[in-house]
Amino acid sequence: MSTTPAPRPSSEPAPSLFTWEFASDPYPAYAWLREHAPVHRTTLPSGVEAWLVTRYADARQALADQRLSKNPAHHAESPHAKGKTGIPGERKAELMTHLLNIDPPDHTRLRRLVSKAFTPRRVAEFTPRVQELTDRLIDSFVEKGSADLIHEFAFPLPIYAICDLLGVPEEDQDDFRDWAGMMIRHGGGPRGGVARSVKKMRGYLAELIHRKRLDPGDDLISGLIKASDHGEHLTENEAAAMAFILLFAGFETTVNLIGNGVYQLLRHPEQRERLQASIAAGETGLLETGVEELLRYDGPVEMATWRYATESLTIGGQEIPAGDPVLVVLAAADRDPERFDGPDTLDLARRDNQHLGYGHGIHYCLGAPLARLEGQTALATLLTRLPDLRLAAEPGELRWRGGLIMRGLRTLPVDFSASVRVHKPDSVSEM
Repeated sequence: MSTTPAPRPSSEPAPSLFTWEFASDPYPAYAWLREHAPVHRTTLPSGVEAWLVTRYADARQALADQRLSKNPAHHAESPHAKGKTGIPGERKAELMTHLLNIDPPDHTRLRRLVSKAFTPRRVAEFTPRVQELTDRLIDSFVEKGSADLIHEFAFPLPIYAICDLLGVPEEDQDDFRDWAGMMIRHGGGPRGGVARSVKKMRGYLAELIHRKRLDPGDDLISGLIKASDHGEHLTENEAAAMAFILLFAGFETTVNLIGNGVYQLLRHPEQRERLQASIAAGETGLLETGVEELLRYDGPVEMATWRYATESLTIGGQEIPAGDPVLVVLAAADRDPERFDGPDTLDLARRDNQHLGYGHGIHYCLGAPLARLEGQTALATLLTRLPDLRLAAEPGELRWRGGLIMRGLRTLPVDFSASVRVHKPDSVSEM
């Protein structure tokens, strides 16, 4: 990798950020920032001022720099401004003690405990259930010849999957679907609806954890309760916060991974046909590298979650004062031409692909194996069962959800040749 070039002065003003036009295609604006203002101070839609880090090398440094705290207590602004950062409602619901909001040594202890419950083996054993959920959701619309792949497929799949993994009883899973839907619909707008959903979810999780203590099962919440390290256990608040963040962080990222991934495959027919042929031949290599490339090219997480400078520090030649928020723009870093050859080209076979879609450093996404499993299963099954899948709207007609951290489509209307079901459940709610 070549030496990072110095920012080039520009006679043009910085591009407008956080508009609807920007949400549709932020990549030209991010290219301008990488070249002219790679560490850029801006005012966010909430009114909070923060630094945006857009180059790959700077992003990796920032993601691993422990002087950038995850704890909102280090934000230098007023309590009112602090309330505009993080996940809406988590403060009032006492859900702050999760991995996205804490630093070592508490982060080290919690991650070690959670890792004992959320193991690669548990995820691998979940593979047949993810396939079953995927097929049943496709069964629910396959005879129509059309669907909105966000609301009918990409959204419910990870909700039902994470509920199953956590141990939420089937009769309660539709409540979680409603709460999660409120979070997605209002994530970029008024925070009241989200906060109410978070409060309801917190109350339910507290009750569920109490029941699991009395009658544990072979599920993730029971595993969180039982996990111990040198005699240490998660407190009830910690267990509730961890279950919440696994749900919150685990569902919307996968919704966007599937939605964005399908959308880009439909916009790049030669890549899609190549992947279909590989899947039909029983190969897995192109599917695996392809999901990683879709994560890099148009990933589900636009910016890493909030960080706060605990002391004055320098990133990319720019001094960041103590107390300032820093947002690492993963979407910009993963299109950096200093790191990736042809970064604006979708290449499902790309090998040198150390993208930052799952983060970097001690906060690397704990749920990455589950997201990969769901993404690979969803794409392979869609392309196999709906081989002539096509967009039912012009790209310019599609709308992206407003928000800061996540990047995803509101809807994804598609057409395809209607076919018969694989399974015959009475309803999707049987899941």
